[in-house]
Amino acid sequence: MDRTKPQTPLGVTELAARLGARIRTARVRRRLRKEDLALKAGLSRNAIDAVEAGKLTTGLGTYLQALWAMGLAEGLDLIADPGLDRDGLALELDGKTMRVRVGTKADNDF
Repeated sequence: MDRTKPQTPLGVTELAARLGARIRTARVRRRLRKEDLALKAGLSRNAIDAVEAGKLTTGLGTYLQALWAMGLAEGLDLIADPGLDRDGLALELDGKTMRVRVGTKADNDF
């Protein structure tokens, strides 16, 4: 059995790096030291370093705490908002009930 870890798509890595950079920019604009943000968010300085580096191994809760501590958590309500999901809404309004069924051959051998 192959137990190799699947590769993370490059797009996901880039998204995390951009989010980390945005969090760093927000911290710097607020003139907060990493230690200050860590204290306010209830995190360690190492956690803030990981967030700003966009490390994928850092938990989502850590990112959320850092954003909350800077007053930026409100914008998160727009992420995956069902009312803004155009593709999902289009499929829902399509009117067709789509079920995924696995095709089976009829066994006519009586």
